[in-house]
Amino acid sequence: MTPERLAFFNRVFDNRQTTLTVVNDGIHKQQNLSAVMRTCDAFGVSDLHRVFDRRAARTFRGTALGSQKWLNIHTYKSTREALVPLKEQGMQIIVTHLSDDSKHYREIDYTVPTAIVLGNEKTGVSEDAIELADHCVTIPMYGAVESFNVSVAAAIILSEAERQRVDKGMYGERTLDPEVAERIMFEISQPTLAQYCKERGIAFPPLNEHGELDNATEWIERIRNVRKNKLQLHPKDSQ
Repeated sequence: MTPERLAFFNRVFDNRQTTLTVVNDGIHKQQNLSAVMRTCDAFGVSDLHRVFDRRAARTFRGTALGSQKWLNIHTYKSTREALVPLKEQGMQIIVTHLSDDSKHYREIDYTVPTAIVLGNEKTGVSEDAIELADHCVTIPMYGAVESFNVSVAAAIILSEAERQRVDKGMYGERTLDPEVAERIMFEISQPTLAQYCKERGIAFPPLNEHGELDNATEWIERIRNVRKNKLQLHPKDSQ
């Protein structure tokens, strides 16, 4: 890995915001999902939580342009399954929803641990999301359209969160788990080997301080020996 490439990885990891996350509450249009992912990556969000929908079960393509490789994506079967653990971790739940007590999105303090919940394209956020919300927020609109596209709404709110966090010096100080950073670096810099390990249930080999395989020859020989021993123990499986 070149020094420039390694510096790029480190810059991305240094700016990851582990206490700022986004929850897709039933968003099912693949283009919107991909655009939200790209927006999250751009603002340094490290984790994206997605409430499962069969219509959204396909692999992200197009607009995401590889952003999914940089994000930890968590999938859930229900909104409560996604939000309750986040609340238990001490995150405030901010839901995009118009109600009598909704706040302007800029009135929220995004420098504290925050989960931003975005609803689907037709019905908005779920009742469970509203029930679990610490605050509901709206984005003022002055034109004829009824609502922003969900990825645009994500960008507007995350832009405010980024502004507040930059002012507080929260970008540039690494909080990302070292194991997560190494996994992401390995999957992106060694895609073929990463796929090989995943298919065979093999732990990724460690990387050195230069972002390269640590004792690559020794690791490869060890894997060869493991495979050889398996073939000797199960000769019928190799036929």
